[in-house]
Amino acid sequence: MWLRHHEPMPLGVVDVGANTVRLLVKSGDYVIHRRRAMLRLGEAVELYGHIPPEKLAEAASTVAAFVIDGRAHGAERVEVLITSPGRQAANGDELIERIAAACGAPVRVLSSDEEGQLGFQGALNALRVPPRETLAVIDVGGGSAQIAIGTKREGATWVRSIDLGSMRLTSRLLQGDPPGAEAMDAARREVRVALADINPPFAEEGLAVGGSARALRELTGPTLTAEGLRRAESILTFTPHSELIEVWNIEADRVPTLAAGTVILSALQELVGVPLRVRRGGLRDGALAELEHRIRATRAA
Repeated sequence: MWLRHHEPMPLGVVDVGANTVRLLVKSGDYVIHRRRAMLRLGEAVELYGHIPPEKLAEAASTVAAFVIDGRAHGAERVEVLITSPGRQAANGDELIERIAAACGAPVRVLSSDEEGQLGFQGALNALRVPPRETLAVIDVGGGSAQIAIGTKREGATWVRSIDLGSMRLTSRLLQGDPPGAEAMDAARREVRVALADINPPFAEEGLAVGGSARALRELTGPTLTAEGLRRAESILTFTPHSELIEVWNIEADRVPTLAAGTVILSALQELVGVPLRVRRGGLRDGALAELEHRIRATRAA
């Protein structure tokens, strides 16, 4: 847990994920600016095993624009984090090189463990919980999913990740509109296989972060329970995308991958055994807290 002893500073982070590229600029807990672009890099990785040249160029130009935007909104420093596309693509090194050359900001690929640690920290940011209470934080992204368990005092002491996220599972098995019962059953089997060797420790409370969890609030409310997730799976199995947008008020960009995200979240909720409160914070918030801590430590040295 990083403690602030000074006035917060405006900082920015660009998160290059499997579905989206996102910019977050904050000063302490105050959000100054957000921006996102849907690039679907994870879909390319799932289909081809690598990121095609046109997608590399799009990612580099998007990140460069986001870095400029973050600085224009007052960020003293902007850093770029690449998650599953950098780990899973055969040409992940080329993705890093192209982005670094275009944006003029520090770029790093997060390991799955680092992604879980930062997601845990960001989920607990400004959350009032007993310092020794054990919490599970579930983060389902487009290309991977993380489970992190720990306390607010000690941080995440147990982290596991699977290379299966909402975009990858959609590309593999759930491209139908709607997906239908047979495809959803196949997706559940795929997730069970991915989770077969994962046995998390006991958690007293659960939190869910990420785009799938936030979108599911329209179907389940602010807490993801086993019953609520089963109901959401049933709705998503048979409801056309257009109806999910018009009737359930789910963002159009999120609808195609929501069934997959729900299947993964349902399996992870069952695994940790506690309801999951949906939180806005996550990886980017944790990364900004860590960045501020590093800057403070450097200046104090």
